This record gives sequence, C-alpha cells and structure tokens, in this order.
Amino acid sequence: MKKLLILLCCCTLGLPLAAQNQILPLWEEDPPNYKESGEVTIWDTSDIVRVRLVQKPDIAVFLPSKKNATGEAVVICPGGGYGILAYDWEGSDIARWLNSEGIAAVVLKYRLPSSASNVVPHLSPLMDAQRAMRLVRYHAENWNILADRIGIMGFSAGGHLASTLSTHFDPGRPDSTDPVEHLSCRPDFSILLYPVISFTEGTTHRGSRKNLIGEDPDPDLVRYFSNELQVTKDTPPAILIHSNDDQAVPVENSLLYHQALQKHGVSSEMHIYPYGGHGYSLAIGKGHLSTWPDRVIQWIRYLYP
Repeated sequence: MKKLLILLCCCTLGLPLAAQNQILPLWEEDPPNYKESGEVTIWDTSDIVRVRLVQKPDIAVFLPSKKNATGEAVVICPGGGYGILAYDWEGSDIARWLNSEGIAAVVLKYRLPSSASNVVPHLSPLMDAQRAMRLVRYHAENWNILADRIGIMGFSAGGHLASTLSTHFDPGRPDSTDPVEHLSCRPDFSILLYPVISFTEGTTHRGSRKNLIGEDPDPDLVRYFSNELQVTKDTPPAILIHSNDDQAVPVENSLLYHQALQKHGVSSEMHIYPYGGHGYSLAIGKGHLSTWPDRVIQWIRYLYP
C-alpha cells in the first residue's frame, strides 16, 4: 500500500509538468500542399537531434508556470539549411531557456522542401509558420499568453523562415470554416540569429536557396524570398544577432535587413559579435558570445516594459 501511495503521488506530481510540454499537430487532417509519398519522418539522435523529411508538421509547446509567465510567447524555427531541422540545438534547448525567463515557447517542426510529399516544395515551410502563429494566437488565453505579444524566432535557415513570415503575413481569413484561420499570422516581433535573409547572389547561403527554390530558380522567387526587399512599415520590429566571422551566412544578411527596417521606420536592434562563426545555439562556454541571450531578453523588456 505504501508503495502504491508513493507511485500515485509521483504520478500526480508529474501531471502539471507533462501539461507544460505538449505536441499539437498544425492541422488535424492532412496539411495543405501535401500528397502521400510513402516517406516517414526521420529522427537522427546521434548528437544534435536532426529531423529530416517532416511529413506532418507540429508544434511542441513549452510553458512556464502561470505565476512566472510574463505574457510573451515565441515560435521557434530551428535551422538546418532547409534540409534538416536542428531540433534540440536550435529548438527545444532555446524553448527551455525562454521558459526560464517566463516566456512561453513553441518549437515548430516545419516541413522541408526536400520531401516528396510536398506538392509545391517551396510553399510548405511558410504555410507551416503561418499556421503555427495562428494556432498559438488561438490558444493564447489557455496558455497564459497575450495575443498581441507573440513573436517569431529563427536560426540560420530558420531565420530565413522567420523573416519570411515577418514580411509575408495576412490578417486572417474570415471566410474560412476553421476558426484558427480567422486569426492574423503576423508576428508581433522577430528574433533572428545568424539568419539567411537574402537569396540574391553573393549574399545568400546557397544551400538554403537551392533547397528551397532549386538550382536555377525563377528570378521572381529569388526576389520574393529576399526578405530585405519585402520589408514594409508593417513589418514587425526585430533584433538580429550575427558574427563577423560567419563563413556560411555572411553578416551582410543581417545588415541588409536592419537597413531595410530602418528605411521603413521599423524599430530594430542588431548585435554583431567579432567571433562565433555559424550555428552556435546558446553559445554556452563561448565567452562574450554567450551574452546574446541577455541582449534578447533586454530587448523584449524594452518592447514590453
């Protein structure tokens, strides 16, 4: 009997914790732009958790305790060149850090254009990011989130997706039978870490561009996905983090986006570190570079004092 009571207590104590981390599909049925291909999602857990061939996109929801919640939420887009998702390195690890600051976090497992299950490959990532933003807004009250304080965050190619959502959003579709689709998919702010911004030759990360729009892309698609060219006065404020010695994604990507935001009167902040290269996640143990999370939190508190 004593063992049973201990087991019941452990289970009861575990329930609130389990409720803090749930996986929700973006769509209950097959997602748009999907066709059956026989592929399955592949998880590589050898070191960094890498996800390939995503079939059914979803969000992993990480919530701080109600008493610690500040009201902000961030949808996180892991990077991986539109070929994989660095799911823990630039996803769930980041979510747990945000929770420690009272911020709700949602890791987006978005579809990648390499999968044969995409009807039009370049459409799926943005569709998934738009839907994730609407879905978080739909659940805002239940998750102790303020519906006008939901941001997007992305790393590398995930930064490209985050900046694409920040420049390609809509106010909602009131004629839809799905109530989630009635809501805006515009982020309230953007956090961009060593982001791919431009698809123009000489500035872009060629692997990300090739994976999303092909080896010899239509010039209209190059322009559409060069997000420094898509900024307007309605683009959400952004903070950009980059390193001068990034040999994969040139720092010019962040500079161009920052300049475009300034040109259109949109608030932005940028931190360029002298070292760090590319793909450093939280930069734990990397000296001065490891202060970037502090800069982000200070910026969010500036937006929402």
